[in-house]
Amino acid sequence: MKPDLIAPPPWRLAGEGTVLLYHFPRGFNQEYGFMEPFQSKGYKGWIGAVMLVEYTTSEVGPYFELLCIPGFFTIGGKFTFSVSRIFVSTHESAWNGRHNWGLPKQVADFTVVKRADGERLYEVEVDGHLFLKAHVKPWSPSVPFSNKVVPFTRIVQQIQDQLLLTRPVASGYMQLASLKQVAAEPNYFPPLHQLKPLACLYMPDFLMTFPKPEELWGS
Repeated sequence: MKPDLIAPPPWRLAGEGTVLLYHFPRGFNQEYGFMEPFQSKGYKGWIGAVMLVEYTTSEVGPYFELLCIPGFFTIGGKFTFSVSRIFVSTHESAWNGRHNWGLPKQVADFTVVKRADGERLYEVEVDGHLFLKAHVKPWSPSVPFSNKVVPFTRIVQQIQDQLLLTRPVASGYMQLASLKQVAAEPNYFPPLHQLKPLACLYMPDFLMTFPKPEELWGS
């Protein structure tokens, strides 16, 4: 159902969040990665990521987000990332994300507990069913970051048969963090408790722009 708020790109977002970097084994992604056929066909692997984000401002207002990037892909002739699973806390974000960029957003309920020492406790559920828990504690000083210095920070998604390439731009501050607990039910999200992350990063403050996507041709 179309929401009351229609928000075409670009989106300018601000917030905070956690990034978990993984090397997802190929077999793990084949079983639990929620990849669509266009993603499975171009799957390369290597480095993937899980993100838990609180957007405090956006074109559709504040919302929470949980997403999984299984790894690198070659899609439409581009070496790229692609999002296979993504939950957000509002219908406005879900509908607009699907229609603007082909992101397969679904609506979920989020609970985030913020402790005075910087710890973050995340819980995500659908229809009253808790399917993901994570406990993160930042511990290092903050340092500035920008994805402009990192190659291939782009994503390709699909709307029907059309491939869309988006080049997000992000900058802000980042800390090293410890992942004290994580668990996920495989019917809803990759079972992260089966793997050890390569790194856990916390972003206490960031800005991001999601521009209008480019149309790609070919598979």
